[in-house]
Amino acid sequence: MTSPYAPSSPAAGTAHAAARPPAAKAADTTRDNPWPLRRLTENIKVYVDRMSPLWVEGQVVEYKVRPGAKMHFLTLRDLETDTSMTVTAWAGVMDSTPLTEGARVVTRVKPVFWERSGRLNLQAAEIHLQGVGDLLAQIEALRARLAAEGLFSDARKKPLPFLPRTIGLICGRGAKAKDDVVVNASDRWPDARFEIREVAVQGDHCVPEVGRALLELDAMEDVDVIVIARGGGAVEDLLPFSDERLVRAVADARTPVVSAIGHEGDSPLLDLVADYRASTPTDAARRIVPDRARERDGVAQAVSRMRGALAGRLMTERSHLSLLTSRPVLQGPGAIVDGHRAALDQRVTALRTAVERRLASERQSLTRARATLTALSPQATLDRGYALLKTPSGQLITSSAQVKKGDLIEGILASGRMVAQVVGATAPTAPTES
Repeated sequence: MTSPYAPSSPAAGTAHAAARPPAAKAADTTRDNPWPLRRLTENIKVYVDRMSPLWVEGQVVEYKVRPGAKMHFLTLRDLETDTSMTVTAWAGVMDSTPLTEGARVVTRVKPVFWERSGRLNLQAAEIHLQGVGDLLAQIEALRARLAAEGLFSDARKKPLPFLPRTIGLICGRGAKAKDDVVVNASDRWPDARFEIREVAVQGDHCVPEVGRALLELDAMEDVDVIVIARGGGAVEDLLPFSDERLVRAVADARTPVVSAIGHEGDSPLLDLVADYRASTPTDAARRIVPDRARERDGVAQAVSRMRGALAGRLMTERSHLSLLTSRPVLQGPGAIVDGHRAALDQRVTALRTAVERRLASERQSLTRARATLTALSPQATLDRGYALLKTPSGQLITSSAQVKKGDLIEGILASGRMVAQVVGATAPTAPTES
């Protein structure tokens, strides 16, 4: 028995299709009698072609002038929702109305459906300016207000770490920006660690999801830098990154934040408040981690320079030491005192000469004094046979009147002493006048 899920052969399918004509209306299609996809696109085109031209209002969120092109393209966004469509117009229509991104316009369009791609565009016949678009005008006002608060000031921007322990990455789900950051950062520093949060990066869910991921990564102790990456896109796709809630969340983060939202020409407010604005996700990867090969070369060059400097310093100090050791005073340490020794010897010799001279002079003076003393000494008188007489009281007797008969007197001789008794004395005679 053949399974009802078994595919039928091409021949059987052809025979079945030939046997049953396709349904005339969409409501008449069944599982066994479906429309070919081309039939659907043909009918959609027929329906769209029947639509009358109409006037629509919207905001120009993307418009790039192509010089020389006959057909111009712009993206028109609804003023309140995230709905947008591509509008085409001949160069003459565009040239008559100078447009800028953010302009609010009213345009007379005819819907055009392209069967092959299944895309619905609007063909503009007239475009009229209605003033600056409210959304971008609000963003410009927000930019001025936040700048006045100092949120974009360079003074409040935090420096990025040289080598983060963990890199927080906020990106789209399965986005190329994720690979750009991870692959390029890992090429530069293979040990780089990532904490990745994949979120919506456009649409109504973008702001809350990016904000939650930012708070979660900012609370992790080992996350040293956070990268918010998208990698460009249409202007309307980048509008959430100018939302005040997200801008203030980045300003309040304690962890340095790198913005890699757009390309060179894109400038959402997140770029202004981030601590570093990367032009692309690849540029962010180059900024958040060092290049290991370059750092290794730098270390090798630094080591080489240090070794050269150390070798040069050692050579210089060795040369200075050789000059010092070659000096006579170090080759013969006694030379430093030779001069002092010679001067000391001269002074000692002079002192000895002076002392000897003084001693000789004093010796001569002493000899003369001794001779004088000897000549004047009573002993010398005694030595010549004289004697000295004293009373018992020790008084020298110089007159016979000092003694009387019977007195004892002491005699001092040149050698020894004696005691004698006076047996008689003559009166002293007065000196005669010559």
